[in-house]
Amino acid sequence: MSRVHERLHALKRQALLVWFIARHPRLPWHVRLLAMGVAAYAFSPVDLIPDFIPILGLLDDLLLIPLGVACVLALTPSDIHEEAKAQAQAASTKPVSRKAAVVIGLLWMLLVAALAWWAWRRFR
Repeated sequence: MSRVHERLHALKRQALLVWFIARHPRLPWHVRLLAMGVAAYAFSPVDLIPDFIPILGLLDDLLLIPLGVACVLALTPSDIHEEAKAQAQAASTKPVSRKAAVVIGLLWMLLVAALAWWAWRRFR
């Protein structure tokens, strides 16, 4: 199980690298478009095959994202790749605040509850 965890962590770093490559101003537009698509698919909660489908749900992530990353890296000039790699490394070492995530989640739930209450009062 730790091997799968390591692979998923490496996949996250690669997706972050592709995101920084996509944002580079000197990148050709067609490579930028591909990089944005790969990064969006990697970070999106919507998958081609939903993750709850056994084996196939995770298999698409473990096949499509590395294939897209490989295509983007093959089309990216080496100087842009090195700059983006440094940015991705710096971004991946930043600490994650779980308290902030909980607060943001609670704020979203409060907003949804307020909208539901408003809709119930308005349309009953």
